[in-house]
Amino acid sequence: MRLLLTSALCALLAAGAVQAQVVAPADPDPLPPPAHAPNGRYAAKGWADRIVLSPGADAARQMGVAWRTSTAQTTAEAEIALDIAGPLLGHAARTVTGETIASTAENGPAHHHHVRFTDLTPGARYVYRVRAADGWSEWLPFTTAEAEPAPFRFLYFGDTQNDILEVGSRVIRQAFLSSGPVDLAVHAGDQIAQRETKVADDEYGEWTAAGGYAFAMIPQAVAAGNHEYRDAVAADGSETRELGPGWTPHHALPANGAPGAEATSYVFDYQGARFVVLDGTSAIDLGTLDSQTAWLDRVLTESTALWNIVLMHQPIFTCARPNDTEPLKTVWKPIFERHNVDLVLQGHDHCYARVSNEAGAAASRTASDAGQPVGPVYLVSVVGSKMYGLNDRADTQPVRAAENTELYQVIDVADARIDFKAFTAEGGLYDAFALVRGEDGRNRLVESEAALLAARRCDGAAGPDDRPCTAEIKD
Repeated sequence: MRLLLTSALCALLAAGAVQAQVVAPADPDPLPPPAHAPNGRYAAKGWADRIVLSPGADAARQMGVAWRTSTAQTTAEAEIALDIAGPLLGHAARTVTGETIASTAENGPAHHHHVRFTDLTPGARYVYRVRAADGWSEWLPFTTAEAEPAPFRFLYFGDTQNDILEVGSRVIRQAFLSSGPVDLAVHAGDQIAQRETKVADDEYGEWTAAGGYAFAMIPQAVAAGNHEYRDAVAADGSETRELGPGWTPHHALPANGAPGAEATSYVFDYQGARFVVLDGTSAIDLGTLDSQTAWLDRVLTESTALWNIVLMHQPIFTCARPNDTEPLKTVWKPIFERHNVDLVLQGHDHCYARVSNEAGAAASRTASDAGQPVGPVYLVSVVGSKMYGLNDRADTQPVRAAENTELYQVIDVADARIDFKAFTAEGGLYDAFALVRGEDGRNRLVESEAALLAARRCDGAAGPDDRPCTAEIKD
């Protein structure tokens, strides 16, 4: 049969009945769109998109959800019910209303909606859906935290920022796919780039598409990075920064932050852990350092949690830049130490580093081997494609460091132990350690005995994947 069809086609071509065409191959690496040219596929439509779940201040009893619609949907309405085994999910659902935020971004006008679910039952599985002009979204499940300390797993992501959907999405999806049941995810800032090759609204569309239904079903705690801000001119004509218009509409965060930084700093409790989210950009550039410092000291003093974890963007100890973030390091580091903060999760540097002793990796290993107490462990990581080269301290200060490497981190929290694992984009184990709580209430750091990938460094122009090194040297 194949021979007959081939013969017939040849005859048709010879007779001129079929015109053969030569099609040029598609550009395998097309140029990005011109700066500030919106992509029409991210315009708001008649159904809900960009659905992102956020933890409430008490994640056992509160959750928030943000979503976007066309302007035809003028009210923020959601339905919520306890999950059941059968299909009649709406039978006992209750309606919850919230706030609608009108927005005009690069893709045109839209309405963003926030609803906060309160008076929830701890440790319960719920389903919810949100309204748009063309109908309800699908039913989306989530589970509230337990009211008392209990083991849980969360993911930690560094900056996505560039090539969010093209490159960064596979890291986010690999993390959720390979990490089993995940209870929570945290993002250390610069979810978007905002002032580079793509418009901010496209980037928010890419970021929510990268997380997809996982962002709508698992609470996402986000820190603001410097790229969540944009350049502005103050009343006196001086240069300043302002929070980008997309931040607040896209996140229904707890409203319990520091005065002057209410939109970007907050605290929430999850199963025996207190998460404190800080805004370094606002502290350094917008004069909220004193306010955030007083608030930080207060919420840590008030904490009765077994574990205290800080999420922020600019790192206390940098792995790429020549100098540490001194304004924050000078003021916040002593507070972290005084209140026995366990982990400080950071981004900004577009490299990986773990610093558990300011004196360096050798001192950290000596303390670990001797079973000596350890203070906060400082982490820096990156998800997206933009890479920075390691600085001259990276060979001695961090216990583990990497460049030209995208990673995600899986953190397991229990009553007396935190297990930390950092994985590369394709799932290779790059770093692993445990914090073990002693009878004296102090942590001991235990290095993992698992086999780790070889150190990933550039060698001049050569990167660690038999490809060019793209790590930019920061000076």
